[in-house]
Amino acid sequence: MMYDFNCRVVPKNYQHVLALAFAVSEVNENPQILPNVTLGFHIHDSYFSERMTYWATLDILSTPYRFVPNYQCDVQKNPIAIIGGLDFETSLHMAAILIGYKIPQLTYGSFAPEDASQSQSTPFYRMVPNEAHQYTGIVELLLQFGWTWVGLLAVDSESGEKFMEILQTLLFQKGICLAFSERTPKGTYLEEYYNLLSPWLQSYHIIAESKANAVVVYGEDKSMFYLQLLLAAGEAENVTSLAKVWIMTAQLDFSAVAFRTSQDMRPFHGSICFTVHSNEVQGFKSLLRSLNPFTAGEDGFLQQFWQQTFHCSFPNSVAEFSEPCTGQEKLDSLPSSGFEMSMTGHSYSIYNAVYVVAHGLHAMFQSWLKDRGVVRRWRPQLQNLQPWQLHPFLRSVSFNNSVGEEVSFSENRQLEGGFDITNLVTFPNNSFLRVKVGRVNLQAAPAMGFPINEGKMVWHRSFQQVPPLSQCNKNCPSGTRRKKKEGEKFCCYDCDPCSEGKISYQKDMNDCVGCSEDHYPNKNRTQCIPKLISFLMLEEPLGMSLAFGSVFFSLLTILSLTIFRKHQDTPIVRANNRDLTYVLLISLLLCFLCPLIFLSRPDRVSCVLRQMAFGVVFTVTVSCVLAKTITVVLAFMATKPGSRMRKWVGKRLASSIVLTCTIIQAGICTVWLGTSPPFPHFDKRSVMGEIILECNEGSAAMFYCVLGYMGLLAIVSFIVAFLARKLPDSFNEAKFITFSMLLFCSVWISFVPVYLSTKGKHMVAVEIFSILASSAGLLGSIFAPKCYIIVLRPDLNSKKQLIKKK
Repeated sequence: MMYDFNCRVVPKNYQHVLALAFAVSEVNENPQILPNVTLGFHIHDSYFSERMTYWATLDILSTPYRFVPNYQCDVQKNPIAIIGGLDFETSLHMAAILIGYKIPQLTYGSFAPEDASQSQSTPFYRMVPNEAHQYTGIVELLLQFGWTWVGLLAVDSESGEKFMEILQTLLFQKGICLAFSERTPKGTYLEEYYNLLSPWLQSYHIIAESKANAVVVYGEDKSMFYLQLLLAAGEAENVTSLAKVWIMTAQLDFSAVAFRTSQDMRPFHGSICFTVHSNEVQGFKSLLRSLNPFTAGEDGFLQQFWQQTFHCSFPNSVAEFSEPCTGQEKLDSLPSSGFEMSMTGHSYSIYNAVYVVAHGLHAMFQSWLKDRGVVRRWRPQLQNLQPWQLHPFLRSVSFNNSVGEEVSFSENRQLEGGFDITNLVTFPNNSFLRVKVGRVNLQAAPAMGFPINEGKMVWHRSFQQVPPLSQCNKNCPSGTRRKKKEGEKFCCYDCDPCSEGKISYQKDMNDCVGCSEDHYPNKNRTQCIPKLISFLMLEEPLGMSLAFGSVFFSLLTILSLTIFRKHQDTPIVRANNRDLTYVLLISLLLCFLCPLIFLSRPDRVSCVLRQMAFGVVFTVTVSCVLAKTITVVLAFMATKPGSRMRKWVGKRLASSIVLTCTIIQAGICTVWLGTSPPFPHFDKRSVMGEIILECNEGSAAMFYCVLGYMGLLAIVSFIVAFLARKLPDSFNEAKFITFSMLLFCSVWISFVPVYLSTKGKHMVAVEIFSILASSAGLLGSIFAPKCYIIVLRPDLNSKKQLIKKK
């Protein structure tokens, strides 16, 4: 796990070795764990090669320097447990051999989720959480920053294929699109890097041309080396299109890119890294600071590491460095890209893995000591300990490590430590700083998700907006909805304004929503506003105008009635039934006062009263006009010699006509009240922004029956008056009745379509106007000429003038 293809010690992997040695040393020095037992370890490298992984695993099971598996020619036994490997494929290759020996395998870098059958068939004890939690963390991170247009780079391997398949499904479910998804070649430390550079160049151009600013990278340590080479080249050429937010998965453990401290780290400034949860272990930094290649003891890697890191040479070494190593060099003087002083997530997992094995062995020895019959045979049994005996104790192990964090396995033999989310800050000397900005905590409630401290975040200097956008197009603002672009992914869309009556109160809504009936959209269609209750009131200008007209014509009617009462004995007043004239004037007065009922707030009483009063009073008025018309006709017919019409002329006929017509209308109104009377109604749909408080007719048919009956009486009056218009007289009242009925019918015929085409208070205003106009037409046509003669031309108000022939 330690050498690259040029036999150089990889700094990050060497920290793994130091963490292993540090943990073993602590266990051996702790009298509370495995007293009188000393742990030892062997280190083998897989070179990220399938062939070398099998070779190294078989070498563990062979006699040293013999490579004969299953054959032991000395006292050395097979190891009690194995810690490794770093990636999922390496762990699987090791398990293919170790499963036959039932040797516990504690993996510190195998994240890929397993199915149930695979979990039972492999002897894995995972020192890292299930990768499924990392998928969730990546998706939640993208959603938190609103990144819906992202790129994906995954290594061309079994785990990379699974990662891409699962993540694409999750992204689709959350409405996130992939701008591109590239497979990067899987490399080994035994291959020349230029053999793999060509496929990376293809990915380089795709990344540069994409508008996606967020790129998720899943791979192995080696793949990061090539990515860094390409991005460093783009940084040197000032290619701003390569400024991305790199989201690194925990498999990469970012320091693995630092094969050389001279490599440029600036392209990764502001990157977001998922790392296995780690904590600072007391004493580990002190160990690192105390390292000295001249006192390395059994550490056979330290001098090689020292030469590579500080570019110096030791006596009798083959290194091509002119400066000799003095031993005064300090690791904490190196940039982070050369060596990290803080314990990384993988090193922390190795540290915990050593303690898991130690506590498992300790629990097994304690179970032996409880059996009194076995105490004397304890030492021989320790010498004959078989690896498979450790499994039940490892599954149930639970303890607090030196940092105070609980270490225990779940049912699937996984450590539930969670992931740290770190933000990478780079410096000109190619050093970098990991800033923890959040954590995927598996013990937290699912609804809480994981908080990101955005105040600690830093971003690449090329971004003009922070946090940067990573979308196919800009967000659709409130008041619009997303409209899919034909032939493109669902994250690419146009913004379409909400239709009438609908709003969108958030950005990027797929559909606009309608307001409730008592609300309406504002001008920008971003929120619903409560509607105002509207009805025709006396206080508003329109209501005041109609009320003024009602009062004005009422006063004119009273004036006409006063004039007629004062001159009641004159021929004009006495002609054509004086009492019928008084009834007509009083009914006209009531007609003019009816609109005042319409100008009050609609309630059950006023709604019933306004329609019934209107129908009955107008019927009385029209029936009086009809009675006067019939009286005029009969009066002239009765003047002919021998006419039988004399007996019909008189007050009784007029009273009978008025009473009969009124009773019929009252009967219609009674049926209306008994079946479906008018009632107050809130109309929430007709007018935008208003709730119209109106009187619903209840039965529209009965309402039009009332109007139709009045219209019938008016038409009959008009026909009769029209036929009698040429009767000889100096003051022929039939002419004026004909004109008044023509005006009356014209008003109410035009009323129906206008009434049906208006809404709200204007509908009430139309009805009031029709009442006033038709009543004023009757008052002006019938009584204005008479009042003119009575007041201004009294010389014409004589019996002689009344019966004068043409």
